[in-house]
Amino acid sequence: MANPTTSTKDYGSSPADPLKEAAAHAGEKTKEAAASFGNKAKEAASAVGDMVGNAASTAGSAVAKTADRATSAAGSGVKHLGETIKEKGPQEGIFGSATRAVGDTLQESGKYLEQEGLSGMMGDLTQLIRRNPMPAILVGIGLGFLIGRTLRS
Repeated sequence: MANPTTSTKDYGSSPADPLKEAAAHAGEKTKEAAASFGNKAKEAASAVGDMVGNAASTAGSAVAKTADRATSAAGSGVKHLGETIKEKGPQEGIFGSATRAVGDTLQESGKYLEQEGLSGMMGDLTQLIRRNPMPAILVGIGLGFLIGRTLRS
């Protein structure tokens, strides 16, 4: 008669082994998918940057020149505003240093707008997007969300 307390046969693996293998396989597939998504996102951002660059380079028409002149004029106004703030504002103490900082920032911004114009700003934006594709995509998604919420209301 067989002894009921004898040990069962060893089949070489436990029931958890196929689950471990499936989990490891799923983890590998997830890593591959994430890497693929990251590469696709970078490619998409690069394509967007190229399109912006192409749009900026083909904007050599009279409209673009007019926009450059208007941007330059706005830059001149901003620069003069910075000079006025520095002249008319307080000169000493905390308010004096804040006035100087605001005035200097406005002057530098005005100089940039005067010198670069709209086409220069587009070129700088294109380079920024090419150097930082993922943040550019996230900013675009965020702006799209905000515009969508605003238009829905």
